[in-house]
Amino acid sequence: MKQIITFGEVLMRLSPEGNKKFIQANLLEFYFGGTEVNVGISIANFGEKVKHISCVSNDFIGDTAISYIQKFGVSTSAIVRSDRPLGVYFLEVGAVMRPSAISYNRSHSSFSEIKPEMVKWEAILRKGKWIHWTGITPALSKGAYDTLKAGLSLAKKYGIPVSADPTYRKGLWKYGENAKDVLTDLISYSTIFIGGINEINEVLDTNYEYSNDDFIEASKALMDKFPSIEKVFDKIRTPINASWHKIRARMWNGKEFRETSDFDITHIIDRIGTGDAFAAGLIYGLQEFDDYKSMEFASAACALKHTYEGDVNYATVSEVMGILDGNVSGRFNR
Repeated sequence: MKQIITFGEVLMRLSPEGNKKFIQANLLEFYFGGTEVNVGISIANFGEKVKHISCVSNDFIGDTAISYIQKFGVSTSAIVRSDRPLGVYFLEVGAVMRPSAISYNRSHSSFSEIKPEMVKWEAILRKGKWIHWTGITPALSKGAYDTLKAGLSLAKKYGIPVSADPTYRKGLWKYGENAKDVLTDLISYSTIFIGGINEINEVLDTNYEYSNDDFIEASKALMDKFPSIEKVFDKIRTPINASWHKIRARMWNGKEFRETSDFDITHIIDRIGTGDAFAAGLIYGLQEFDDYKSMEFASAACALKHTYEGDVNYATVSEVMGILDGNVSGRFNR
């Protein structure tokens, strides 16, 4: 089996138990994650072969992070090591009207040292069938941008599908490159766009609104600008409060617009990594189903992730399909 390739930083998350603020807490829980590795682990849980590329600290924390990734069957043979520490982020989980809060400590992390010569893209992509990237990775360092671009340009040469989730996080872009220029460059190598109006407006410098008609027009404009983009998928989150959200998705595939129904998530356990769960469900679905069923599968996977603590979606294909079949009562499986 050929592999799905993910490339990005591995992070440690530190968080007080439950919904405490740090000032209340004496104990912290830790989890490993990171946008792209979250996607990779979720896809591996769906039964696919996955390889994650990264750079982690050359210490027992890095060892533990690698062991965690390997536990899910994800290949770590392309993860290199650095004397710099693993990136960390701190999370306070909100509730009801109090939002969650995050603080990052990753500016000089091990991953920020990665360079193109540290990744054997030719050998990796010979066994690759898909590559996924997000806008977080090229925001972290020039080396991360250059390394990602090297992989994407080779994937385009070999005709390997590339999914782009060009998330824009203003606070991460600190090394001098212009975010719009970088994201525009990388999207030109991509075939599947996972993002909505905000992301399209960012790269096109437009002001589309959030209606379905605007989404269609924005998607057409994106495809005109980037002819390699074949399909656009957008996850829509409607928050009632910090503990209750609704999730649905919509798409434009160059021929038709479709939209799913809402999943009503009334008691959120953990919303970190839910967008990654959507991306993973979509990548898996597009290899198994038609576009609409893929989007439904992705939405159900995203909804399920809200029920798991930590950054990673532990759901299997049968569990996601159960949600799509209407099994949402939470009754015991016996």
